[in-house]
Amino acid sequence: MNEREGPLVKAFVELADTLVADYDLIELTQRLVDDCVGLLGVDAAGLLLAAPDDGLQVLASTTEQARLLELFQVQSEAGPCLLAYRSGVGVLVDDLTVEPERWPAFARRALADGFRAVCALPLRLRQERIGALNLFSTTAGALSSQDILVGQALADVATIGILHQRAATRSETINRQLQTALNTRIIIEQAKGMLAERGGLDMDQAFGQLRGYARANHLRLTDLARAVVEGTAEIGELLDGTAP
Repeated sequence: MNEREGPLVKAFVELADTLVADYDLIELTQRLVDDCVGLLGVDAAGLLLAAPDDGLQVLASTTEQARLLELFQVQSEAGPCLLAYRSGVGVLVDDLTVEPERWPAFARRALADGFRAVCALPLRLRQERIGALNLFSTTAGALSSQDILVGQALADVATIGILHQRAATRSETINRQLQTALNTRIIIEQAKGMLAERGGLDMDQAFGQLRGYARANHLRLTDLARAVVEGTAEIGELLDGTAP
């Protein structure tokens, strides 16, 4: 634990900064999944958030594979992340080849993508549940109890931030903001696709290019993605990193 004390403190400080400085749900959740991969030694992470209509939607992921696997869980209505959300309890799967019949379709898809183990953690505060966090590993084996505690603590920080914002604003306004965030995610996916096609990149590389450019030039990720889709941002500049 001592080796990652510094990175762990930094992760919590940056999450807090995201909440205080300029509340951006997309950036908050993306930072959460990125931190989980960096701190917990997992290979990918994804986050599902409950939409105003009570359905679950993919809001953040560290790789395109993880995003599609999360989306597959939602569409098939079965998987560890959905169970964690519905039960409010963490779901640990040390080896997907053992008892694959528990979630047969999910197990087949995850194994085909190269994932052998999953840890799903709820985003919850007391009795309220707003989503779930999935941690994927390419090797079989359980996360340590310390890793699970850290993962749940990171998820709890994000949960508290989202719920605090809800408490500070009227319910219909928050629902509109949440729907806007979910719609924005669609715009980000469109921008990724445009960059990938123009630059000959895969979707993960395209997202890295988009996010890296936004950070380097102090732009909001959502604003930059919208500019790409609307044609007001020069894609060539994004691909070569030229400042605006």
